[in-house]
Amino acid sequence: MSAMLPLSQQLAGHDLIVVIGAPVFRYYPFVLGPVVPEGASLLQITEDPSDAGSALVGDSLLSDSKIAIDALIELVADGSARPTPGQRHVPKTLPATPNSPLTAVEVFAALSEVRPEGAIVMQETPSNYNEFLRWWPSIEPGSYYTYASGGLGHNAPSAVGVALAQRKLGTNRPVIAVIGDGSLQYSIQCLSSAAMHKLKVIFIIPCNGEYAILKEFAELEKTPNVPALDLPFLDINSLAKGYGCATLHASTKEDIQQAFETAMATDGPTVITIPIKREQKSLVPPASAH
Repeated sequence: MSAMLPLSQQLAGHDLIVVIGAPVFRYYPFVLGPVVPEGASLLQITEDPSDAGSALVGDSLLSDSKIAIDALIELVADGSARPTPGQRHVPKTLPATPNSPLTAVEVFAALSEVRPEGAIVMQETPSNYNEFLRWWPSIEPGSYYTYASGGLGHNAPSAVGVALAQRKLGTNRPVIAVIGDGSLQYSIQCLSSAAMHKLKVIFIIPCNGEYAILKEFAELEKTPNVPALDLPFLDINSLAKGYGCATLHASTKEDIQQAFETAMATDGPTVITIPIKREQKSLVPPASAH
């Protein structure tokens, strides 16, 4: 999920862009710019004729993605890897003294140390998803799900559905929903379903007391200071208890890890709320990019 200009900037320096099993491209929000950098070619491989027909640039091949990938791997010469052009290396660093409240990066770093084997994560923390992926990368099939575009409220009830599926399949894989305190409000009644079915779902709620992503969109659309985007009054622990879930509150790295271990040992769903520092990020591309 990215806007047209920022995505094109991310791809700068590449000669060939290969898109497999995805549309070209799904944009959100709208920022005018080139679809691909000047001089770059694009090849799409997809099973979906609609995605092929709607691709804005390049050539599309209708094919089974796995078969295509297996064939392409045979064409890659050993030792041909090289640094990705135009990309800035982002080190995984943490402050020597923890922030209070913790930043999203510090929260996700703490969680990464207690990540259980085979865990399935549902991610809907739109203002902090890059930080989450940096510390919780997808390392096995069927382990990471998120919304396709900008619609909020999808992933909390989806976590309930995935947990039901895991029970039916007998996999016993833990399901973890990482969802912002604002996003949770769109479908908070899913907590009742999780409790009713005694599902093993851990809801991690980073609480910044605001709709941060909407504030960032407001800046992008040159309409700052939109009212009613601050949510300091939300008591998610009380709401979760009302829906029948176990609840925990954590504010330090040690608290977070202990709460997670407790949730893993608890029958049924647990909601863990974690206050985080407000960090509004800019969605507006640098002036030099225009």
